[in-house]
Amino acid sequence: MVRDGYYYAIAMLALAGLVAWLTAPVWAIPPVLLAAFLLWFFRDPEREIPSNPGSIVSPGDGHVTDIGTVQVAGAPKTRISIFLSVFDVHVNRSPIEGTITNVEYKKGRFKNAMGAASAESNEQNIITVQEGQNSVVFKQIAGLIARRIVFTKNVGDHVSRGERVGMIKFGSRVDVIFDPTAVVQVKVGDKVAGGSSVLATAAVAAGPKARLDLAETHTLTGGDHA
Repeated sequence: MVRDGYYYAIAMLALAGLVAWLTAPVWAIPPVLLAAFLLWFFRDPEREIPSNPGSIVSPGDGHVTDIGTVQVAGAPKTRISIFLSVFDVHVNRSPIEGTITNVEYKKGRFKNAMGAASAESNEQNIITVQEGQNSVVFKQIAGLIARRIVFTKNVGDHVSRGERVGMIKFGSRVDVIFDPTAVVQVKVGDKVAGGSSVLATAAVAAGPKARLDLAETHTLTGGDHA
């Protein structure tokens, strides 16, 4: 449970008590139901994070609404857009393990997050996570009724794949932008879960240790054949 959920729920229960005292208990039912909804909305379930190298996981729960190509600094990138309704978990997670190299907050409008224009015109937080030579950008985009983007990390922080990094309150959208060489694993209309659903798989270069192990194996194999 996200802590904010308790604050909202307590406020609604206090309102329910006041309404019941000033009028009749039956009129306290709506704020009590709203308090229950808020506790449910701010849920934060545990997720099983994929351990496969190169996995790019979804930053949030929702439905894939678009998969396309965008230009970033003159280079083509793949973008996957995910719409989060008020019924989805709104906790956001890092799509990859790496270091946060940039965080850029942009003021904007609060248009329908399902619309293509919201990717540029709506209020948003743009985060870049660097892993070796590869980087993934993901955006927290406010929606029609969302009015607050929460991000709990800072530039220079190291994050694990699927680690909680913030949330967007109420209806919203997340975009994930990555190198087009990564193989997309989802399609438009798919339901995804933050931290556990793999959106794409990027090629992973073998590190020094992996290359050394491969060389040793090759030497030993060659010796067996000699």
